[in-house]
Amino acid sequence: MRNCKTAQKQRIFFVFVIVILCSFLLSARLVYLMVIKADHYAKKAKEVQQRERAIKAERGKIYDRNGILIAANKPVSTISVIHNQIKDKETVIRNLSVLLDIDEEKVRKRVEKKSSREKIKSNVEKNISDQIRKLNMAGVMVDEDYKRYYPYGSLASKVIGFAGGDNQGILGLEATYDSMLAGQDGSILTSTNARGIEIEGAVENRIEPVAGNDLYCSLDVNLQKFAQQEADKVMKAKKAKNVRIIMMNPQDGQIYAMVNLPEFDLNDPYKTDQKVQLSEKGTQDYLNQKWRNHCVSDTYEPGSTFKVITAASALEANVVKLNDTFQCPGYKVVEDRRIRCHKTTGHGTETFVQGVQNSCNPVFMEVGARLGTERLFQYIQKFGVLEKTGIDLSGEAATIMHQKKNVGAVELATMTFGQSFQLTPLRLLTSVSAVINGGRLVTPHVGVCMENIQQSYVRKLKYKEKADVLSSQTSETMKEILASVVSEGSGKKAAVSGYDVGAKTGTSEKLPRSSNKYIASTLGFAPAKNPIVLAIVLIDEPEGIYYGGQIAAPVISKLLDNALPYLGAKRSVQKKK
Repeated sequence: MRNCKTAQKQRIFFVFVIVILCSFLLSARLVYLMVIKADHYAKKAKEVQQRERAIKAERGKIYDRNGILIAANKPVSTISVIHNQIKDKETVIRNLSVLLDIDEEKVRKRVEKKSSREKIKSNVEKNISDQIRKLNMAGVMVDEDYKRYYPYGSLASKVIGFAGGDNQGILGLEATYDSMLAGQDGSILTSTNARGIEIEGAVENRIEPVAGNDLYCSLDVNLQKFAQQEADKVMKAKKAKNVRIIMMNPQDGQIYAMVNLPEFDLNDPYKTDQKVQLSEKGTQDYLNQKWRNHCVSDTYEPGSTFKVITAASALEANVVKLNDTFQCPGYKVVEDRRIRCHKTTGHGTETFVQGVQNSCNPVFMEVGARLGTERLFQYIQKFGVLEKTGIDLSGEAATIMHQKKNVGAVELATMTFGQSFQLTPLRLLTSVSAVINGGRLVTPHVGVCMENIQQSYVRKLKYKEKADVLSSQTSETMKEILASVVSEGSGKKAAVSGYDVGAKTGTSEKLPRSSNKYIASTLGFAPAKNPIVLAIVLIDEPEGIYYGGQIAAPVISKLLDNALPYLGAKRSVQKKK
């Protein structure tokens, strides 16, 4: 009997504990919902009473260095439907299908979908949206929006880039500065009843959008136009695979022009131009290649244009004098390798300066041997060759270089004249700028400043600069030597009447060597004593003559002839007509 009573008490106690525990848990849950999550559920309750529609912020504009608009906005609309507000479904479906040029069944699926708001089409032209608005169809929303528009079409397409259908930057400057260009969306809040239907006559609450910041960049529409025209001419004349041109200010790194032929239409960036239907992956691969900025993202063997770095390093290290003499029999034997000069009959006896003028490989191999691997790598590092430039464009490729420990006599020899390693055209141009600007390694860039007039906001963009890469004395000497390359050496076709021009030509054989494919290049600057513009031209896989001094140097001449007076440099003599 006693045991029975004890068991009963235990059961009662157990039930009591369970009740207390459940009460505690329930109370805790109520506290959590009513106190901790109070704001969350208050917001949810408000959403039942209010419907929010976004108002797209106007994306910041992009201007060139002269204030010319190169990326603008076009007012468009977004058309959407609210299911439970539609009164005449068939009329809505029929009208939207016709006016928006969308298959009726696709419109029907979206109209009949029971959601708070269903988007039918964005980026609708204003004349079409005005027609839809005039029909005054219940449940059909016409909201203001903006579409990116590029006044110059394909001009500098791979630099400017483009924004997608949602106004988000996808490529180039549009992507790099997206967060500052984007702005802040606003909203329209409308009151609804318990069924989610907007209350007729209710006042709308409107939160105005904040426009994005405008970007002012260093690109120059006029210089870019001319550069693209010249690139197009030589590309067609030489039936080349592509042509690349960069024009920059060597004093501060501002990019005036950057050409990547073929360019593409920024207002129709997804056009494939393909006769055969591509797979989804094939289409994306095609577009990625089409959008690729070869000046920034592709490496190549620079060939003799790299001799500028080798020569400057040798002079700075004091391992060579201007009047040192060398012998060129047309080749040089390094270990078990016979490495030839481009002039197979040889240059004979020549000074160091003449070796630069003649672009003589044996001279540079001897200079490289004097420098040695350790010192050559020290200067390569000082000139930033092993680092990315840090340009404000995505997709920059890194230099492909031997590890120092793996550099033997043969590798050292070929490196001196720009073979057996690869870098980007931009990397080479930036390193050369330090040679001719007094020894400062600048950061190449396109963005100059951000501005928002409404907010009285101006932010000048800052970039790194490394001083004392080269002594001013060596810089002055190199400018004189490179000027003599044009006046007396292999760069004569880069000359410009009335201006002293410095230049270095190059011809590099593409891998594999057996392909017999070449890149012809020339870099040039002017005025030689105080350069205000530095340019490089690369012609990829030209047909026929492929020497840089023959086909790339004349393009440099035309670019500088056009740019120098435009940038305010006066001719020493009148140009002959």
